Amino acid sequence: MARKPETFVTAAIERAQRAVPRVKAGAEGQGRSRRRGAADDAEGLAARKEGFVYLVGAGPGDPELLTLKAARLLQRADVCVYDHLVSNDVLALVRRSAELIYAGKEKSNHALPQEDINAIMVALARKGKRVLRLKGGDPFIFGRGGEEMQFLAEHGIPFEVVPGVTSASGASTYAGIPLTHRDYAQACVFVTGHLKSGSCELDWEMLARRGQTVVIYMGMGQIEEICGELKAHGLPGDWPAAAVERATTPKQRVVTGTLTTLPGRAAHAALKPPALIIVGEVVKLRGELGWFDTDAEQLITHPEAAHA
Repeated sequence: MARKPETFVTAAIERAQRAVPRVKAGAEGQGRSRRRGAADDAEGLAARKEGFVYLVGAGPGDPELLTLKAARLLQRADVCVYDHLVSNDVLALVRRSAELIYAGKEKSNHALPQEDINAIMVALARKGKRVLRLKGGDPFIFGRGGEEMQFLAEHGIPFEVVPGVTSASGASTYAGIPLTHRDYAQACVFVTGHLKSGSCELDWEMLARRGQTVVIYMGMGQIEEICGELKAHGLPGDWPAAAVERATTPKQRVVTGTLTTLPGRAAHAALKPPALIIVGEVVKLRGELGWFDTDAEQLITHPEAAHA
C-alpha cells in the first residue's frame, strides 16, 4: 500500500468514548436513523454539517467485486474505519485525504474492542464526519453489521448499509464450486465456526443433511472438530469438502478432499485464515468448473511444480 495506516492510540480511544454520552433507545431515535438513511445522501448531509455513517461491504478481496455504490463512497469518506479482512487493493481506493483507522480483529488479537469501535463511529459522526465503516464481505453476514447499526440507531446517528459480495459467494465462485445445483444441492447454509462463547456448538444434525451445501466461516481453527462432528451426525467419511484461502485474490488457494481427508490436507498445505470451508457434493464439480487457478493453487494441486 502507498499509505501506512495510522495507529489509533489509547488517548484517542478515550477521547472518543468520552464524546459518546448514551441516550435512551427508542422508536424516535431509530426512526430518525432509518428516515435519514433512506432519504439523504452524503452531499445533503454535508451541506447541513451533520455526520453520517456508511456500513459498507468491501467484498471478499478482489476490488473489481465492489459495488458501484461502495466504490463511490470510498472516494467521499472523511474517515475510513476498516477491518482486518479488507484487502489492500480495496483500501488503495479510499480517498487519499481520508483518515484511516484500523479496527481489525484477528484470533486473540483485537486492535480495538467492539465497544470502542462503536464509540469511535458515533464520536466522529457527531463531529460532522462522513464515516465509512468498511467491512470484509457483507456487513450483515457474520460481520457484526447488525450490532453496529443497533448502536448507531440507539445514539441517533443517521446511517446507511451498503451490501457487499459475501465471502461464501466469492470463494465458491472463484473456486469453481457452485453453492446450489439441481443435481446436488437444493439449499445452502452459512454458519460460523467461531461463536461468541468461543465454542463450536452448532446444530450438527441440521448441518449433516444431504442435498445441501454448508459453508463454514471462521472455521479453520476447528476444521478437524467440524469434519468429525459432521461424520458423527450422519455424513459419510467420503463426503466432499473443500477449504478456500484468500478467495478472489492472486493468493487464492483451494484444497479439496473429503470429511476424512480435508483436515490433514489443509494442515499439509498450511492453510491459514482468512479461509472458508465448503461441505457438500457440489465440491465434486471443482475439477470440471475451476476457472480461477493461480500460481499459489498450482503449487498445492501439483507439488512437483515447486521443484521445477
